[in-house]
Amino acid sequence: MKGLKEFKPLIKLIKEEKVKIIIASICIFASGICEIFTGYLNGAAIDALTVGDVKKSILFLLAYLLLSVTMGCFLLYIANAILHKAESSLTRKLGYFTYKKSLNLPAVAFEQKSSGEIINRITNDADSLSFSFGRLLDVVSYLVGSVLIGIYVFFNSWIVGVEILFFVLILFFVLKHYNPLLKNIHKERKQEQDHFTSLVTESIRGIREIKTLGIKNSLLVDMRAIIHRIYDKSTKEIDINKEFEIVSRLLKSLLEVGVFITCAILVYTGEVTFTFFIAMTYYIYRYTWFLESMTDLSQTYQKLVVSLGRVNEILENRLYEDDAFGDKIIKDIKGVIEFKDVTFSYPDEEVTLENFNLKLEPKKKIAIVGKSGQGKSTLFNLITRIFDPTSGKILLDDIDLKDLSEEELRKQISIIRQEPFIFNRTIKENFELIKPDITIDEIRKYTKMAYLDDYIMSLPKQYDTILGEGGVNLSGGQKQRLSIARTLSKQSRVILFDEATSALDNDSQNYIKRAIDDLVKDHTVIIVAHRLSTIIDADVIHVVDGGRVIASGTHEQLLDESQIYKTLYETEALN
Repeated sequence: MKGLKEFKPLIKLIKEEKVKIIIASICIFASGICEIFTGYLNGAAIDALTVGDVKKSILFLLAYLLLSVTMGCFLLYIANAILHKAESSLTRKLGYFTYKKSLNLPAVAFEQKSSGEIINRITNDADSLSFSFGRLLDVVSYLVGSVLIGIYVFFNSWIVGVEILFFVLILFFVLKHYNPLLKNIHKERKQEQDHFTSLVTESIRGIREIKTLGIKNSLLVDMRAIIHRIYDKSTKEIDINKEFEIVSRLLKSLLEVGVFITCAILVYTGEVTFTFFIAMTYYIYRYTWFLESMTDLSQTYQKLVVSLGRVNEILENRLYEDDAFGDKIIKDIKGVIEFKDVTFSYPDEEVTLENFNLKLEPKKKIAIVGKSGQGKSTLFNLITRIFDPTSGKILLDDIDLKDLSEEELRKQISIIRQEPFIFNRTIKENFELIKPDITIDEIRKYTKMAYLDDYIMSLPKQYDTILGEGGVNLSGGQKQRLSIARTLSKQSRVILFDEATSALDNDSQNYIKRAIDDLVKDHTVIIVAHRLSTIIDADVIHVVDGGRVIASGTHEQLLDESQIYKTLYETEALN
C-alpha cells in the first residue's frame, strides 16, 4: 500500500518502544490462543447438557469462564494498557520532532505557508496517532484469534472455512474501493481546517486592529464561508462513511446468516457435530467483529495516512530544506561585517541587491538610509541569515556567515526590530529564554542600560509581571527598550537596529538613542533608519539606492555630496 511509506519516519520512534510492543504482542497472541478454545468449550457444554450430562457441562463452562474472563480479558487488558502508553509516548515525540523541525525551516516556508497550516501540522496532525493503536489492538487481537479459529474451522469443515474466506475477500475489495475516497475527502477537509486555524490565529493576534478598524463583520463573513466549506467536506465524508458502513454491515449479516444455514445443513447431514455448530454461533461473531474492526481501522488508517503525510512533508524536508550551518566559531571577535559582490532576490521577485559591496566597522554608529524598497532591510535579513545571498559572500571577521555554527551566528549577531516580538511570559522569563541561569541582578543591569529598570520596578509585580501576547501591556518604546535589554543579555558583538525608532514619540526615541550611543564603544552598531533625524549624529551613513551603495559619509558631507540624501532629509524636514 502506497500509504505505508508515510509510516517510515515512525519506525525509529517505534523501535524505542519495542519492549512494550513485544510484551503487548505476546499478550495478544496468548489471548488469541485462549479464544480458539472458548467457543469449543461453550459448544461442548451445551452439547453435554442436551444429553443430560450436567456435571460435564458445568466443567466445560468453568473452563470457559477461566479462559474467557480470567485469561482472555486479563491478557487483553495488559496489552491495551501497554499499547496506549506506547501510543501516547509516540504521539508526544512526533509532535515534539515536528515542532523542532519547523523551527529549522527556512524563512520562505513561513511566507508561503499560512501559520494555521503549520500549527495544524504540529498539533492536530502530529496528534493523529491518538487511539490509533487502540483500534490496531482490536484488529490484531481479532486477526490472531480469527486465524487460529480459522484453522479449527477448516479442520472440521472446509466448506464453512471457504465461505468465511469468501466474505473476507469481498470486504477487502470493498475497502479497496472506499479507501481512496475517504483519503481524498479527508485531505480536502484538512486543508480547509488550515484556513480556519489561520483566520482564528490572525484574529486573536490582531484583535486590537480588528476592533479599531471595524472589520469584525468582514472577518465573520470569511469565517462563515470557511465553516460552510468545512461542513460540506465533513458532510461528504460522513456520507461516504455511512455508505461504507451499510455495505460492510450487509456483508456481516450475510456472513452470519450464511454460516448458520450452512452449519445447520451440515449438522443435519451428519458432516459436522452439534458441538461445532454451537461453537460457530460463537466464533462467527469473532469474524463479524473482525470485519467491523477492519472497517473502523480502514477509516482511521486513511485519516492517519493523510495526517502523517502532512507531518512528513516537514520531517522529511519534502517541501523545504532545513537551514544549513557550518561549525566554525570566532575567538576574540572584532565585529567587522563585509558584503562581497552580493546579489540577492526574494522568491519570484526582481533582483533587490546586485553586486553589492560594503564594509561595516565596529565601534562606530553606522546608519543605512534610502527610499523604501531599495534593499535596506534586506541587508539585515542577509546578515542574520533569514535569507542567503543568491551569489557573493557576507563575512564576519573574514569568515563566511554560512561557515559559522548556528549557535555562534545567533550569539554574535542580534537584531532589534521596529516591532520586536515579546513572549507572553513574565519579564524575567523573557530573559530566561535567552539565558536560563540569568539572575535578577543581571537582568536589572541590562534593563538599566536600556533605561527601563525604573519603569519595571514601579509595577506591582515588578519583574514577575506577565507582559501579555506580543507584549501588549507595554508601549512601543518600552517594547523597544525591553528588546534592547534582552539583546544585551546575549552579549552579541553585532547589534542591528531595524527602523527601531521610526514609530516612537520623542521621549521614547531619546531613550533608545541614548541606549544606542552607550553600545557603540563596545559593539558594531548598524541602524536602518527611515527617520533621518534619528541618525544625523552617526559616524558614517550609507545611502542605498537601486540595490547599491551610492554614497557614504557623515550627515554634513552627504548633504553636500548626495542629492538623494539631501532630498530625503529635506522632505522629512518639510513634513
